Amino acid sequence: MLPREQSDRIHVAFDDHRLVTNAGLLLPITLAHHLGLGVLVDRHVHLGDAPGRATAGDKVLTLVASALAGGDCIDDADALRAGGTEQVLGCTVKAPSTLGTFLRSFRWGHARQLDRVSREVLARAWATGVGPGDDPLTIDLDSTVCETYGLSKEGARRHNYTGQRDYHPLLAVAASTGDVLMARLRQGRANTARGAANFLRETVSRVRYAGAAGPLTVRADSGFYTHGIVAACHDQKVRYSITVRQHAVLRNLIEAIPEEDWTPIPYWMEGAADVSETIYTPFASEPDAAPVRLIVRRVQPTPGSQLALLTKYSYHAFITDRDGDTLDLEADHRRHAEIENAIRDLKYGVGLNHLPSGRFPANAAGLAVQVIAHNLARWTTRIGLGEPVATTKTLRRRFFSLAGRITRKARRLTLHLPQGWPWQNQFSSALARLRALPLPS
Repeated sequence: MLPREQSDRIHVAFDDHRLVTNAGLLLPITLAHHLGLGVLVDRHVHLGDAPGRATAGDKVLTLVASALAGGDCIDDADALRAGGTEQVLGCTVKAPSTLGTFLRSFRWGHARQLDRVSREVLARAWATGVGPGDDPLTIDLDSTVCETYGLSKEGARRHNYTGQRDYHPLLAVAASTGDVLMARLRQGRANTARGAANFLRETVSRVRYAGAAGPLTVRADSGFYTHGIVAACHDQKVRYSITVRQHAVLRNLIEAIPEEDWTPIPYWMEGAADVSETIYTPFASEPDAAPVRLIVRRVQPTPGSQLALLTKYSYHAFITDRDGDTLDLEADHRRHAEIENAIRDLKYGVGLNHLPSGRFPANAAGLAVQVIAHNLARWTTRIGLGEPVATTKTLRRRFFSLAGRITRKARRLTLHLPQGWPWQNQFSSALARLRALPLPS
């Protein structure tokens, strides 16, 4: 055992220009360069005469690397300027003040230019073989609350329906992989479904452009139970599975289902959950209204809880135009909840819980950057590591946060990493796979 005073005898000197913070960022940054991220930003993002217009590609790469390293504010990017880290990132790492000027130079149209970059990067990543191809693809549609404090942020100065000040972005996520297909920042008091129909149309266009040639299905909760969403699904030839908002007429229809039509399903309380289906015509006043399947799960109250007077069950119902077995469709619809894993990874993996600026367009650009960082982490997992899913926190702990040291010998740079690192074989294999990807022409 070392003497307890050993730590007091260690001399500290910040004097090694060859040390690298977060050396494992070499993995996602290698992927970013092979997908041409910096070049795409320079090609599509044009800020006019704004003071932050120069070298947009390097600035976005700096922000992406900072997010993957765990930074949740602009100042955190300063850590990437230490030692020899810039040599690993392969770009000129910008100072926080420069990055702040860059983001504040954005207007809404410029943020949409970053959406174009995200669309192109998605297509290039899926072209490597990690996309759905001809297989079915399920798109989970949801929104989330990004709480803010104070009155300094545009679009978040008023309280929303929960009494909070926040932003309320829309998200479309690929089921099972967690790839964020599309994201759109909205002011905090926006209704859940506001702009969702057009958002869905753009998402479908994006995944088709990226190479998703198979059948598409959209899953959503009751916040998206609107005629506009259903009409958009019909227009885009997309199947849907959407939780309904319950009202008296619908509840009477559900309670009229014969008892023998209910099928028990596994539940933590024995015999407490059943599933059935009937036919229902949503939005009956609309000219294109048509009957669809209404699949219902009923659940007995948890012991100690209380439902309304004379109520025996709570009901969870959704409409769908999909073919298939009732129980299979009901189980699949419940898996819509997996989108919360992607939302949590966005918030606590790449900093979506803290949008950086007081200006709304700058935060819209920040959201686009965070989505790119999140997707790079997901693609690094699938392309490099050959694993289906890993959270950004796990990747950071095992790979991204590695400390390193750069040396030069015979005009060759070597990145030295800790000997005996538990995941060194996975790191080396992932780097080889990512470097084998063709560079963009």
